[in-house]
Amino acid sequence: MIDEELVRSMPRLGFGLMRLPRADVEKDQIDIPQTCRMVDAFLAAGGKYFDSAYVYNGSEEAAKAALTSRYPRDSYFITSKLNVNAKGITDESSAKAEFEESLRREGVDYIDFYLLHAVSSRSLPKFDKWHLWDFVRDLKAQGKIRHYGFSFHDKAEVLDKILTDHPDVEFVQLQLNYADWESLSVQSRLCYETARKHGKPIVVMEPVKGGTLADPPKPVKELLHAANPDASYASWAIRFVASLPGILTVLSGMSDMQQMEDNLSYMKDFKPLTEEERDVIRKAQDILETIEQIPCTGCHYCTGGCPEHINIPDIFSAMNLKLIYDNEVQAKRKYSFQVGNGHGGAGDCIHCGQCEIQCPQKIHIRDWMDRIAKELA
Repeated sequence: MIDEELVRSMPRLGFGLMRLPRADVEKDQIDIPQTCRMVDAFLAAGGKYFDSAYVYNGSEEAAKAALTSRYPRDSYFITSKLNVNAKGITDESSAKAEFEESLRREGVDYIDFYLLHAVSSRSLPKFDKWHLWDFVRDLKAQGKIRHYGFSFHDKAEVLDKILTDHPDVEFVQLQLNYADWESLSVQSRLCYETARKHGKPIVVMEPVKGGTLADPPKPVKELLHAANPDASYASWAIRFVASLPGILTVLSGMSDMQQMEDNLSYMKDFKPLTEEERDVIRKAQDILETIEQIPCTGCHYCTGGCPEHINIPDIFSAMNLKLIYDNEVQAKRKYSFQVGNGHGGAGDCIHCGQCEIQCPQKIHIRDWMDRIAKELA
């Protein structure tokens, strides 16, 4: 199990490699020089935890270029994840082969924290049938990984069953943020309390809800600015989850040096929220409850198998401009920009449902496509 001293000593900010800066957006090419500068700044500030995954396009190769080939192996913790729904994964053998490929891509001979990726009631049968729980245990016994856990996207009752069936799991990665704290679909609070009940350290993902809480609705901005004009909106979100007991680290998927510098400004010498600040967050939660919006985090899990090549997250982002900010002109402009050049529009959706199977947020994507086609197309 993870030593309590490691939990206490782990820096509260983790570097998520899912949203690294792009040198060429069209080609989805990661900006390695800027990533190197971000890695340098993160390590210089005392950071250690780097989160990559087999399905995060280019993240493992970027980790090798910017981190593992440039720094001593004992100066950082590297993670990766095994995804049963990744392209080309059709059976137990191909799923297990992800691990060796991750080692090769990252340029290491062991992984510090290895996760079964995006476990839910839908994906759980594959993890069970393909003996992947035994697989990660064996990897640890062989010294190829130091700790194993899983990232989770489902209801608290499912999490409770998994942790009951697999009590040896060492940690769990959960989507926790103040916007989803009482969400009926994400169940941040309930999942957090379930992991705590089982005594599992928690790695936090989506603390800023895919960037949404870095640019919250106007009433929330006004509330947070009045409480502390010098604090970024993202800082409120990250400090909220970092202040919770039992947190191993909080991942922030940083996309440029400016975001890195902002995060380090308040996380290098982390101070938990005061009771007055907690009250501000409670008021922000009350405000968010009144605003209709699509709870998309931009993970793009939904797009890989779309037969019409619809850029669902970007279309949702356009719709949220109308829903949250009441800016229909900008929403239509952004929607038009996203459609074409090989990408389908909302009206092209054939309701196959593959996107909803992959969506961690349990969004009724097909219904939203129908509505967006009427309001923005």
